[in-house]
Amino acid sequence: MGSNGSWLHRADGGRVLDGSSGLLCVNVGQGSPAVFSRIEKQFSRYSFGGAAVVQPHIQMELMDRLCRAVGRPEDSVALTTCGTLGVEVAVGLARNITRVRDGKLRGDILTSNLSYHGNSVFTLGVAGNQIRNPRPEDRYGLGPAFPAPYPPTHGHTHEGHGCDASCANEVARAIDSRGAESVAAVLIEPINGTTGGAFVPPGGYLRRVSEICRERNVLVIHDEVLTGLWRTGTPLASHHWDGCEPDLVILSKGLGAGYVGVGAVLVSSEIAPLLRHKDVDPLPAMGTMATHPLMAAACLGVLDELESLDFGAFTARGERLGTSLRSLTGWAPVRDVRGVGHLYGVEVTPGLLWPLMEECERRGVFFYPFTGAGDPRSEGLVVAPPLNSSEEDIDFLTAALTDAVTALS
Repeated sequence: MGSNGSWLHRADGGRVLDGSSGLLCVNVGQGSPAVFSRIEKQFSRYSFGGAAVVQPHIQMELMDRLCRAVGRPEDSVALTTCGTLGVEVAVGLARNITRVRDGKLRGDILTSNLSYHGNSVFTLGVAGNQIRNPRPEDRYGLGPAFPAPYPPTHGHTHEGHGCDASCANEVARAIDSRGAESVAAVLIEPINGTTGGAFVPPGGYLRRVSEICRERNVLVIHDEVLTGLWRTGTPLASHHWDGCEPDLVILSKGLGAGYVGVGAVLVSSEIAPLLRHKDVDPLPAMGTMATHPLMAAACLGVLDELESLDFGAFTARGERLGTSLRSLTGWAPVRDVRGVGHLYGVEVTPGLLWPLMEECERRGVFFYPFTGAGDPRSEGLVVAPPLNSSEEDIDFLTAALTDAVTALS
């Protein structure tokens, strides 16, 4: 099997369009000349160098470029090897900041019951993904603290009216029940990823979460591992709304784009100086392979690709994708279509997910499945093509999916 751009080429001569960017990470396609050029240049210089031995020039270049790309030019950055470790590092940083700034004794991290924040023992335990949750006896007392503002987990409280910004009051109740002096941060996906299938929060919700947390000296961490770097149409998913800028941001998938494992934690300039306070607890080292020079070079190539996009055409392609997918709403197998930019969830009637995936693959398109939201659990396809897909790629994807849905109607 080979690959090129948005397409996978099979040994039998056929080809498959990657309709979900691999595992929601191959955001600039495969075989990128820009990424290869950066790696080749760095490889001839040196491929590995610990910061204690080699001055991290290329890592510093990456951190500066990344912060400017997402509109947070004054942030400080911690580089890691993956999104899971990015979450772990963000939690450690948040705990240190609130202990120094606010004198907090505990460092509780609150999450929603429809969330996924990585696959370590801690991140699996604290999040709300139903499928991947550890057994109750293995959770060490961890677990989600408040309902997400989406119908599968919170619709019952609004008597059919749906969720709105007032659902953020559940976050306030969760903090107050623990005691604000015990809570370091609220960790939240600004737009839901693959746990619920691209749910978008109600207008004003994230802003209200930020207000609630500021009132209680609790930090806000946005997990943008999946949504960051233009996946939802904007540099960060939080840019879709005013007044919800987080204290810390975690990036990963969109930065490595499937070429390298990488994570980055951005810390706002207002609180980053506290990490150099004399009373800060020592954090574990970021790891031997934490964005070494070759990884940093690949990431710079990814940013080259992303920043060379024609953003007018890119935005139009995302809107075209959304319009085509929403036209499937109401067809027999399709229960709901939701999302924004180049990230959509197509929820289907329970029992039809795997037949629909097979029908799509027969027509030459691969999609990533989602399961695990609500009771009974909803299921469907995540539609998330590479961000530099062509109009022809988008048309092929939507035609194949429409044909597949028709076959099951």
